Amino acid sequence: MHELIDWLVTTIGAMGYPGIFFLMAMESSIFPVPSELVMPPAGYLAHQGKMNIGLVILCGTFGSLLGAYVNYFAARHLGRPLLLKYGRYVWITEEKFTRVENFFLRHGEISTFLGRLLPVVRHLISLPAGLAGMGHLRFSLYTLLGAGIWVTVLTYIGYFIGEKQDLIMRYSHQAVLVVLLCSIVIIAVYVKIHRRRTRS
Repeated sequence: MHELIDWLVTTIGAMGYPGIFFLMAMESSIFPVPSELVMPPAGYLAHQGKMNIGLVILCGTFGSLLGAYVNYFAARHLGRPLLLKYGRYVWITEEKFTRVENFFLRHGEISTFLGRLLPVVRHLISLPAGLAGMGHLRFSLYTLLGAGIWVTVLTYIGYFIGEKQDLIMRYSHQAVLVVLLCSIVIIAVYVKIHRRRTRS
């Protein structure tokens, strides 16, 4: 693990800010580049004074937005016609698709925001947003908010752990668990508020 962290730090340092932007763009699209392997080493480089932590966070956040745009616009302009045409072969009827679409139109903001914080989901959440035709500005805002929080958490893990490189991955995994718990709490509060508004 120590050798892996050393290699990641060296690689991120060599690629610089454009490398962080590009890797996080890949992470937010369909390419399996875990953000836990990108942002903590960048934070560690900021701890060493070799990078600016503000620029690291900005590059990671806007790289995530770019990758999310790829899935969003692909789904928005190509996904719906293809899904409605061929979905019946995988038991996706137009009626089912309409229900999912209506759900996302009602709860798209919270879904997009939380989706950016959750493993696996963050790679895919842009697809239903595009399929449902979620507004571009709303999609961008909640993607930036969720991605910014996640990128900041991972970056500061690398920054504060500093020279204790062997702890970077351990604390990154613990951050995932904390985010999951917080997301559950947010969902519970959101559902409670939504039900109260529906009744009123």
